[in-house]
Amino acid sequence: MILDLRRIFANEGASLDVEGSLDMSNVDILGGFPLKKPVKYHGSVYNKSSVVFLNLFIDFEFTAPCDRCGNNASVCHTVTIDKSLATALQRQESDTIIVVPDMRLEVDELVYSEVILNLPSKHLCREDCKGLCQKCGKNLNEGSCDCDLSEPDPRLEKLRNLLNND
Repeated sequence: MILDLRRIFANEGASLDVEGSLDMSNVDILGGFPLKKPVKYHGSVYNKSSVVFLNLFIDFEFTAPCDRCGNNASVCHTVTIDKSLATALQRQESDTIIVVPDMRLEVDELVYSEVILNLPSKHLCREDCKGLCQKCGKNLNEGSCDCDLSEPDPRLEKLRNLLNND
């Protein structure tokens, strides 16, 4: 969706509602396609005191295996964009200003970039996910196992001996 913002830039107090969706189901992220449902966005562009602002809310559902237990999980995320729009910048770059030299804003491109930048770095099925038993691999969210975790890992025995020699 391309927004023509000439009317907004020219008229103080003018505003434009923005609403839409973007299909990102074909975007490969680390070998999977976690954005199965369309990304939805809504907000507005408005001119206040001769400064044009963009306020946008982006909602997306991230579906992938949990980083701790491996079960598939869908988690909803919201990204908020509050930026000023300008036709040119005096300085080199700014994180708070989006440059629209021709007074046209490509909303889908902006939404795509913001979703990619705001993907979760750690994806959990729930905040208190207990993960898997390191010995038997049982999902600890479904109950405890009978493994004796007090027995040390034999791969670390040489390190343990180094500590004991001091």
